[in-house]
Amino acid sequence: MRLDAPSRRGLMLGAAAAAVTAGLPGAAGAKAPMLRSQSPYFYRFALGDAEATMVSDGTLPLGDPHANFLGLTPAEMDAQLNNNFLPLSNAVLEQNILILNTGSKLVLFDTGMGSLKLFGPTTGKLLTTMRQAGIDPKDIDAVVMSHAHVDHCGGCVADDGTPHFPNAQYYISQADFDYWTDPAKVPASFSAFLDTARKNLLPIRDRLVFVKDGQEFLPGIQALAAPGHSIGHTMFMITSGKDSLCYLGDLTHHPVLLMEKPLTEFAYDTDPKQSAQTRLRMLTMLAKNRIPVLAYHFAWPGIGHVAENGQGGFRYYPQAMKMEL
Repeated sequence: MRLDAPSRRGLMLGAAAAAVTAGLPGAAGAKAPMLRSQSPYFYRFALGDAEATMVSDGTLPLGDPHANFLGLTPAEMDAQLNNNFLPLSNAVLEQNILILNTGSKLVLFDTGMGSLKLFGPTTGKLLTTMRQAGIDPKDIDAVVMSHAHVDHCGGCVADDGTPHFPNAQYYISQADFDYWTDPAKVPASFSAFLDTARKNLLPIRDRLVFVKDGQEFLPGIQALAAPGHSIGHTMFMITSGKDSLCYLGDLTHHPVLLMEKPLTEFAYDTDPKQSAQTRLRMLTMLAKNRIPVLAYHFAWPGIGHVAENGQGGFRYYPQAMKMEL
């Protein structure tokens, strides 16, 4: 028999296998449907003696980075983005919201955009992602806000004025409350910010506590004044057991464009020069002390470290998610 001629037994086995395979799910010609769904939008991890849960208000497409990040030439910006495999046409930010269970209190950090669709339809998911994580808004004891911009205070209350977190005390700097709720102070170009702050902060005014720089206003949570992005912008140093984590708020919106050259300015800053100096000072402190950070707008879930890059700037190192608690 020739070596390249199939045997009668081989032909029979091949025909039988083809007949069986044709009836199996996933076989050629039996295509699986597109699922078009993702896993639930939460991530949990241990922080000392506390349990931390990251939830999301959804992605925030900021738009053309050349129009929003100022002080770089187009060529410099494109090089930074290209070198980090990031798109040139649209800076898409996350909204990483921390819920900290200290054992005695359940603390929510910032509240997202609420129903406002200023940046498109992908925001406003906070209540949904909280439910996915098994957390009832009624169980929140404290809502801590880094500042009063639309994407940080916008989810405090519903459109009818009822609070989403009815049993919570609310914390923010007085400077930010006074500025963003005052029509005489907010520029006309930021009218949506004024309206959102008034809608969300005035109905809960009797539950607001104003935090001060350096104050440990909740056990293990210390306010760090970081002005410039807004007049009263505040970061929070969180400590539990032997672990610490610094909640950056909007110290830096982008892991590259405001990091490699931290004096780059951002279009939504109240005082861009002050914001840049604050960013440089705080990132230097965090890098020197190797303190883990949580960045509200960095790629999900926004946890990592910052380090000096040797050229007067910084680099962000994301921390891998740990799927075991």
